Amino acid sequence: MNRKRYLLPIVAVLLLCGCTMAPKYTRPDAPVPSEWPKGAAYAEIKSPASAQLASELPWTEFITDERLHKVLETALPNNRDLRVAALNVEKMKAMYGIGVASLLPTVNALGSLSKAGVPGDLSQSGSAMTSERYDASIGITSWEVDFFGRIRSLKDKALEEFMATDQARLGTQIMLISATTQAYLAVASNREALHLVSKTLESQEAAYKLIRKRYDVGMISELDLRRIQSQVDLARGDVAYYTQLTAQSENALNLLVASVVPQDLLPGNLSGISPPREISAGLSSELLLNRPDILAAEYQLKAAYANIGAARAAFFPRVILTGAAGTASVELSGLFKPGSFAWSFAPQIIMPIFDARTWFAYRVTKVDREIAVAQYEKSIQAAFREVADALAVKGTVDRQIDAQQSLVDALSVAYRLSLSRYDKGIDSYLSVLDAQRSLYGAQKGLIALQFARFNNAVTLYKALGGGYK
Repeated sequence: MNRKRYLLPIVAVLLLCGCTMAPKYTRPDAPVPSEWPKGAAYAEIKSPASAQLASELPWTEFITDERLHKVLETALPNNRDLRVAALNVEKMKAMYGIGVASLLPTVNALGSLSKAGVPGDLSQSGSAMTSERYDASIGITSWEVDFFGRIRSLKDKALEEFMATDQARLGTQIMLISATTQAYLAVASNREALHLVSKTLESQEAAYKLIRKRYDVGMISELDLRRIQSQVDLARGDVAYYTQLTAQSENALNLLVASVVPQDLLPGNLSGISPPREISAGLSSELLLNRPDILAAEYQLKAAYANIGAARAAFFPRVILTGAAGTASVELSGLFKPGSFAWSFAPQIIMPIFDARTWFAYRVTKVDREIAVAQYEKSIQAAFREVADALAVKGTVDRQIDAQQSLVDALSVAYRLSLSRYDKGIDSYLSVLDAQRSLYGAQKGLIALQFARFNNAVTLYKALGGGYK
């Protein structure tokens, strides 16, 4: 019976040490509609039966182009942003280890020698003397018994921050895969546009030579000659411009990959790249809650809850234990002799009475929680908008491409007819230039739309949380 009476306080202490004063976490309601937007822009969005959810589809299966695969496999281990993100995870893991270790006592071994000179008028013998003391001990240094969960709450905070950092690493990986793929597409698009403007320049220069000959023999006016010359100059400028864009897009790709991408891995045009696999956006926007950036925001919110628990615990007493056991002697040789055993035990309780800083610190933690809630909700709203925009592009881009292709075909016929009418002397060369200029603009627009369709597929995959597997 007596044994039970002694065990009860011990059990009570252990139970108290396992508690926390952090408020119970509740996930905030998502501040977005539960379903994706509907309307004319989304009317034609249909997911095939074979389509998978982006979050369940590894990037190695989403990206089907073999050359792009090799580029991404080089980028993932070499990219400095991803490397920094991984190192931040290791750092937060170590910080969490510190939090766990704070729950355990610190045991130190201590050896000391103290000497003191005592004047004669203070010594018992009446003469000056030198005193010596040797100590050797093992003890616990300032171990806080976590009755109210202050240290445990700080440990939980470190854990949530570690989890948030790990999700941030996954988010960085998604961004890297998306950015590298989009940079690869930009190289293809710019190279295709450069090929178009180069062919246009060749055509313009050939036309200029023909017009020049006709001008030299007086068959046409100088006005027609200068008009075609202006088109040649414009085409020359476009060639220089797209040469610049192509070089810059290759530089951007090399930066993401962290090495120079071999020329045999670079695309020549968009049509030479295998399209990605079809993905499904699902029926509910709740899928967004699995995005790494949103999970990271939620972990930060949980960390804010744990920090409130630590701030609340600061209002309650703190019990600190200090103790040591060992030997002591006035002679070094006497440390291990019988009767030299020495010990100390110094429990300490700190009872907060009034400290304004504690109250303000508690208020700060509550405000931090509200900030974390707002950031979490903002992350969801931004993700919803990103997906909605991508779905709107997906629902309309094919119609735009069809219309643009029809426009290119019509303008190609119009250009040939205008050239034929000019050769027969029916129209002036101005109509030829207008037709050629319109066709040239439509061809560049078609390349831009084809790039937009491919690029949007990658954007949608990223927005739905794909790419971390």
